[in-house]
Amino acid sequence: MTVDLAGISVFLAVAEMRSFRAAADRLGVTRPAVSQAIRRLEDRLGVALLQRTTRSVSLTEAGEQLFTRLAPAMGEVGLALDAVADRDTAPSGLLRLAVSSIAERFLSGPLLVGFADTYPAVQIDVTVTDEEFDIVAEGYDAGVRLGEVIDQDMIAVPVSGEQRQIAVAAPAYIERFGTPSHPSDLARHRCIGWRPAPRTAPYRWEFGEGEREYDVAVNPEITTNDMWLMIRTACAGGGITFGMEETFEPYVSSGQLVSLLEEYCPPFPGFFLYFPNRRNLAPKLRALVDHVKLWR
Repeated sequence: MTVDLAGISVFLAVAEMRSFRAAADRLGVTRPAVSQAIRRLEDRLGVALLQRTTRSVSLTEAGEQLFTRLAPAMGEVGLALDAVADRDTAPSGLLRLAVSSIAERFLSGPLLVGFADTYPAVQIDVTVTDEEFDIVAEGYDAGVRLGEVIDQDMIAVPVSGEQRQIAVAAPAYIERFGTPSHPSDLARHRCIGWRPAPRTAPYRWEFGEGEREYDVAVNPEITTNDMWLMIRTACAGGGITFGMEETFEPYVSSGQLVSLLEEYCPPFPGFFLYFPNRRNLAPKLRALVDHVKLWR
């Protein structure tokens, strides 16, 4: 099938704006032109993509499926075209990033140092935060989070491979209280929990068994928003804690902590650098995207 790139661009604009008029304004064309492009695309595919009334526009099931798959791909096409158009523009200025505290690979140092060495005219401002908010409204250029919590209308570039969350405890704790053989046993153990911010509940611990995924609401004796306090408390024998395998790896390798319940800790998609799907991406952000791709 011949790819109708013009029709796809119009469809994406309508799907994002949920309005033929707003899509026409964004694309700089007339509203009838938008309607005709959508009609041609639907006729070519033989399926309705949009439900239209006099007051609203919504996606059909087929439209939702097409939008979900096309938006990231077209975002990558846009990045490639922008890179060619701005290849002679040197990246500079302030680059503001909101990064999850558990994005170990991004925050470990070498990635950011390598970027700073390559692009000395870019000033990097990193806010480490686990609160969920609109990075655009708050004035950030991009963020780094686990892929499962990133909005679908964002462009997402992998920063890491697959990740795992694991439970760990110190040998002294295991000697004193024993080893849980199943996640359900955690209710009888001393646990160290994590929460992203005050006035939020501790995170539930997520496990997998065969094809089934589930979470366990432990009742932590100690709860904190500081990962390093969690680690130090666990190393001191204060209880079992739960978090990213990459974070605990140095302590497991040194024998200070022991990994528990390994068979119930399946991998999942890792961290992504994400940012809005903009027509013209700033050279400073495009430079970071290219750097992350090379680093990975």
